[in-house]
Amino acid sequence: MCITGKRACPPEDCGGSWGYAELLEIITSPSHPEYEERMEWVGESFNPDTFDINEVNQRLQEFK
Repeated sequence: MCITGKRACPPEDCGGSWGYAELLEIITSPSHPEYEERMEWVGESFNPDTFDINEVNQRLQEFK
């Protein structure tokens, strides 16, 4: 069971920690040439600052 957390996890296949850092840089800059493409890939609802403890605990239950 998870009791605390911070921020969203990186999306699958984002390229590890360096790829995630690059993704965050791009999606916070609407004028970036890759902004539209990356937002389409990650989804408009993705918010890197969101942490949903209920979702995390629900996913952890799948490993029981």
